[in-house]
Amino acid sequence: MGYKAKFLKNGLVLTAVALIMRSVGMLFGAFISKEVGAEGTGLYTVVTTVYSFAVTLATSGVSLTVTRHVASLVGEKKDGDIVGVLRAAIIYSLFFSLLATLLLSLGAGVIGSYILRDGRTVKSLRILSLSLIPIALGSVLSGYFVGVKRVGFNAAVQVITQLLRVAVTVVLVLRASGQGIAAAVEAICVGATLTEVIGLLLLFIEYIIDRRIHRAERVAESEAGQLRRVAGTALPLAFSAYFRSALLNIEHILIPRKLMERGESSQESYSHYGSLHGMALPMILYPMTVLSSFSGLLVPEFAGDLAAGNKKRMSRIASSALNTALFYAVISAVLLYGFSEELGYTVYGSYDAGRYIALLSPIVPIMYLDHVTDQMLKGVGDQVFSMWVNITDSMISVLLVWLLIPRMGIAGYAVVIVVMEGYNFLLSYIRLRRRVSFRIDLLSSALAPLALAALSVSVSHLLFPFAGSGVGGGWLTAKLVFAASLFIALTTIAALLKSSLLKKHKNAEKTREQALTGQ
Repeated sequence: MGYKAKFLKNGLVLTAVALIMRSVGMLFGAFISKEVGAEGTGLYTVVTTVYSFAVTLATSGVSLTVTRHVASLVGEKKDGDIVGVLRAAIIYSLFFSLLATLLLSLGAGVIGSYILRDGRTVKSLRILSLSLIPIALGSVLSGYFVGVKRVGFNAAVQVITQLLRVAVTVVLVLRASGQGIAAAVEAICVGATLTEVIGLLLLFIEYIIDRRIHRAERVAESEAGQLRRVAGTALPLAFSAYFRSALLNIEHILIPRKLMERGESSQESYSHYGSLHGMALPMILYPMTVLSSFSGLLVPEFAGDLAAGNKKRMSRIASSALNTALFYAVISAVLLYGFSEELGYTVYGSYDAGRYIALLSPIVPIMYLDHVTDQMLKGVGDQVFSMWVNITDSMISVLLVWLLIPRMGIAGYAVVIVVMEGYNFLLSYIRLRRRVSFRIDLLSSALAPLALAALSVSVSHLLFPFAGSGVGGGWLTAKLVFAASLFIALTTIAALLKSSLLKKHKNAEKTREQALTGQ
């Protein structure tokens, strides 16, 4: 199978799996939001913010490190060293995940009572601490499957664990209904922890099967040497992630606190925070699932090309990836903005969520392009640069949250998201331009899809004149499918017209040249 076919196959597998997972996750999020309300969503979001720092400490950059080293070894035809890399990565991840587990479990009381200032979070944090070791070890195996470009195994486990998580959590949350928001949040945490353990077991079984199929002669290299290689790559990623994750924790802890200082009650603060960060933002990020699947495959591709010195291929891939991402992001932004009210009400039963979706949708093209750009930078080994961009991004975000929320309320946080996405993308774009040459066609990739998507959404609204509470899931799906279908038809017609005009132009030029030659 050729490169393009294999890349497309892997990308489609990952996309299908990611879409299923994200769709199930969105429906699951909608179920949780309706069960615990905006306040419960905000409380759970604060818990997961602290938990995310513990996950960052537990994994410490190991997944990307394994992917890069395994991809390089495959490119250098040193498959025998892969087992050594994995053993070193497992030792590395066990150390950091054990440390993270102890810190979160023992420190949950202090974090919940004095930092988050809400005792309802303590038990949830202790429950989640039990998932850190399985997550870290699973990250090692996931990095391996991406590095060897056999994503089917990884994808299957992700689907199974996501479905299990939803099923288990729904049962637990329904059993906890009537016992208060804290009990419901704890039930969600139990479901997450159980499925992380199951996911690790499935990944390990699939790894054993994979290594038996793809055996390689062992290359002699000391385990200490492999551990130094893994740590040398992972630690710079880890330290930047620690710092940024700590700043993100400060930022997200400050948001409800600053809202309370502004005069809002605890319930109002968590409700506004939950509507924006727990409802609107996941919806904004939902279409990025497709890009994430393909862009994640760019890391091993760029790592291999960099090792082989194939700059022309890197340039060609970068141009194609960025133009495709921009085209897709513009369409997504228009659809999100055009159907924001319906999405907020139908999915979450919240007009506030719809308002925030509309507010954030213009930043979607920059947000999506930034994600693709970052993946390519990781592929060319620019993790140190990305480290400093992310750190300064988080530092400025904390400052802006501190300054804007007391003056603007939760809308100030939306402003922070917009400003910092632009900042992050600008620096990453400039850096990638210095490392890889590429070209972005704004007319074909941005202006044309913007006009055609806006027209499609307008026609859909005219034909289906229902909005807000008047739209059920079926009608919303019909409106979205119609708008998408109309856009595809208009784009196809425009492409055919463009092709026809180019053909006529070429024929006219050819006729003119023949006439001049005849004279």
